[in-house]
Amino acid sequence: MFFRQFFDENTWTYSYLLADSESGEALLIDPVFEQAERDLHFLNELGLKLIYTVDTHVHADHITGSGVLREKTGCQIGVSVHAGILNADAALKDGDVLHIGRYDVQVLETPGHTHTCLSFVCDNRVFTGDALLIRGCGRTDFQQGDAEQLYASITNKLYTLPNQTLVYPGHDYKGMTVSSIAEEKTNNPRVSLGCKKFIHLMNNLNLPQPKRIHEAVPANMVCGCMD
Repeated sequence: MFFRQFFDENTWTYSYLLADSESGEALLIDPVFEQAERDLHFLNELGLKLIYTVDTHVHADHITGSGVLREKTGCQIGVSVHAGILNADAALKDGDVLHIGRYDVQVLETPGHTHTCLSFVCDNRVFTGDALLIRGCGRTDFQQGDAEQLYASITNKLYTLPNQTLVYPGHDYKGMTVSSIAEEKTNNPRVSLGCKKFIHLMNNLNLPQPKRIHEAVPANMVCGCMD
């Protein structure tokens, strides 16, 4: 498995490239519109063929690069079936599997941050978007977010993965790049509160809205195809 983690410093967003080094088939998780040229250059440099881009949810803080990458590479775009994005190629649901060469990428529905949240499992890695962050989790106060649902997604689904599974989040604001299921079970301060206290905390964060929400959400409802 070929693997790379990319970072967009303007939005603190991680994107992840998975590829089968034998076939050259690749999948990119959470591409960022402004970083599309970087991603294309890297793919071309290594001779990789982009088969899929997938988004962990309909982002409110950045515009996806999926549309422009499809235009340039012919890849397919995968999003949650619950997002209702008509120009996506694949409406993904729990239990779906995407294939890149010899490798399977399993789809998990992990709603709560938004109702469209997905996580992706491949080998010993899980890509959790904003559902489970390193020592935290995504907020639950917009886009049909639900604190009780997020707690269930984390504890009943993500935490049932093997303890050694590496956790790669959609964002990190403290310079952390990777965690593990075992680490988060032990050290995640929000989830460790238990369900009732978790819900109370999440319902009382009183955070300002993301600066780009009114631009990003409409653009992401058409896979970032803004023309």
